[in-house]
Amino acid sequence: MVPEKRKLKVVGASIAAAFVLTGCAPAGLDNASDYGAEPAANAVDATATPTPGAEPAGDDAAAEGDEAPELSADEVTSELAATKVKRMGETVQNQDGAVLYRFDDDKVKPEVVSNCKGDCAKVWPPAVINKGEKPKLKGVDADKVGTVEREDGTLQLTIDKWPVYTYIGDKKAGQWKGQNVGKKWFVITPEGTKNLTCLPAPSKAVAPPKDDAEEGAADSSGDAGAADSGSDYSY
Repeated sequence: MVPEKRKLKVVGASIAAAFVLTGCAPAGLDNASDYGAEPAANAVDATATPTPGAEPAGDDAAAEGDEAPELSADEVTSELAATKVKRMGETVQNQDGAVLYRFDDDKVKPEVVSNCKGDCAKVWPPAVINKGEKPKLKGVDADKVGTVEREDGTLQLTIDKWPVYTYIGDKKAGQWKGQNVGKKWFVITPEGTKNLTCLPAPSKAVAPPKDDAEEGAADSSGDAGAADSGSDYSY
């Protein structure tokens, strides 16, 4: 027979655990108060160095293949900032406050490879930078930051070898709705590890945005808005 005191302790622990779980915001939560941010104070400029095993990001890269396409200022990730977010804790955010993620299907050994391409890259835009440019770093160790060349020749930033991405499902600065999407996508920490402080139930990624031709076809068929239905996407 379980002593009464022990019963109370077990029940109390269960209640506490329930509060912890409900306190961890689900992936679809859209409440600005749950995404408060506290940016790191120490800011430094540092050149993104090539990730070991990745294509070199300097003049050698150009010599080995075609010139990387020139990106506009709007496309470039100009800042990596270590930022604390309520309920999640450590994140890395870009200059717009978008939380960055890592993808379990990417490879870091024996060489770094970004495997998110096509529709995946429309939903999870890679954090890219022009050759020779450097992101401003706030609370992220310069030794952890590198680049990997993508199939289209663009250079994607990496943290501890892991290519980093934003998520189009995040509509506000500091949101992290991409956490545990498909059991493959996770908020990345300034050290390059997965932040598992808050792990909502696995969810599916939003659908990729339609291009103009697809939008027109959807409008004519009366199926407009289908892109927002989310769903059967494996990434």
